[in-house]
Amino acid sequence: MKKVILMFCLAVGFTQLSNAQVDFGLKAGVNYNNAGEDAFKDSANDIADGAEAKTGYHVGLWFRGDIPVLGGLYLRPEIVYTQVKTEFEQAIGSEDYSFKKLDVPVLVGKKFLGFANVFIGPSFQYILDDEITFQDLTSDELDKFSVGLQMGAGVEFGNIGIDVRWERGLSGNEAKFADKFTVDNRTNQIIFGLSLKL
Repeated sequence: MKKVILMFCLAVGFTQLSNAQVDFGLKAGVNYNNAGEDAFKDSANDIADGAEAKTGYHVGLWFRGDIPVLGGLYLRPEIVYTQVKTEFEQAIGSEDYSFKKLDVPVLVGKKFLGFANVFIGPSFQYILDDEITFQDLTSDELDKFSVGLQMGAGVEFGNIGIDVRWERGLSGNEAKFADKFTVDNRTNQIIFGLSLKL
């Protein structure tokens, strides 16, 4: 009897999975990052005053599938290459800090009105490289893995989608440069994206 119940449950599960619509496609866009609190200092003095957002970009792939057991909700994992830039003002001139990362947001969303959607979920990030224009330094120590949160809304017209989202780094993430200064590189960014369903 247990085997019959198990086979019945498996059959129902496979039927639900096969009936779920799965979409995928490409995405790209721009992002404006405002870094967290910086400690951009030498041994005695502040050498920078705050951080300003600069335009970065992202490109990647997305997948979306309905969650049959949670009617009306969908799961949208993405794999995205992102370049983030921030500018630090100094007493004389300014310095740009940039880093390249691989983002894997896993979003849960809801469609409504036939063309709109809202979503939220964690974003797992791995920093591939970083650089600051101050003496062309790269960081000696860098927390490469971090976790953030993304939330946003979008609209879709046929195979084209447009969305805007906010991303905030949740875990501490600092880059240390030559024992001279550190930069808090937790993301705090607005992301504008364009997607194409294939």
